[in-house]
Amino acid sequence: MQYGICHLSIIPVRSTPDEVAEMVTQLLFGEHFKVLESRKNWSRIKTLFDKCEGWIMNNQLVFIPEDEFNTLKECKEVKLAAELITYVEDEHKILTPILIGSSIPNTPSLPLSFDGIITSEKQSKDNIVRTALLYLNSPEVKGGRTPFGIDAAGFAQMVYKINGYKLLRTAERQSTQGDALSFVEESEAGDLAFFDNSSGSIDHVGIIMENNYVIHVHGKVRIDRLDHTGIFNNDLRTYTHQLRVIKKVI
Repeated sequence: MQYGICHLSIIPVRSTPDEVAEMVTQLLFGEHFKVLESRKNWSRIKTLFDKCEGWIMNNQLVFIPEDEFNTLKECKEVKLAAELITYVEDEHKILTPILIGSSIPNTPSLPLSFDGIITSEKQSKDNIVRTALLYLNSPEVKGGRTPFGIDAAGFAQMVYKINGYKLLRTAERQSTQGDALSFVEESEAGDLAFFDNSSGSIDHVGIIMENNYVIHVHGKVRIDRLDHTGIFNNDLRTYTHQLRVIKKVI
């Protein structure tokens, strides 16, 4: 088994070993992973953070020894970048831009210095919505996890990650986490609302705000109304998502 770490701002992870294949997720700086399979130009990986699998290009792959991977795996206090964009500096004084939610690892394979704002502890539930608002108007990009392109599940995952909590990568998998609530009225700001499609599959998630609003990704990160039916789009004046379940994860 081989192991790697993301040494770039972001690395796209694709469904198949092809540059035009669907992007299933992104690695952010400092995130580490197992290498499950290697080919001439591509490697199939499994991320440690959310167990997501996919293919990355070998020219974007940096290996780390197993002992370093295990040290990162066992680390209880992960430092995360808390600003929308900042920089790390390597031993050659070269700057690399990193995005909010990126990890700041302490590993010999990636020596660096960082003077930005970090978060390393679990935050209160009150901070969930404040973090979510940092992404407002970020464009929707399937597989994205950054303020410059993000999908619904990636948005929920990153907001929770920045506050010290782990969510899985897709809305369907996230819906298996936490405790279900019976009514919208029982929810609190920071809880998660899940929505299903016409086939009954959960394919969307949003973060509940106060006063029956929800912040979610639909074209962009936006705020709409939420009720027992689902999401009412204020611009289109119609419902766009059908409510399936509300979960309290924190």
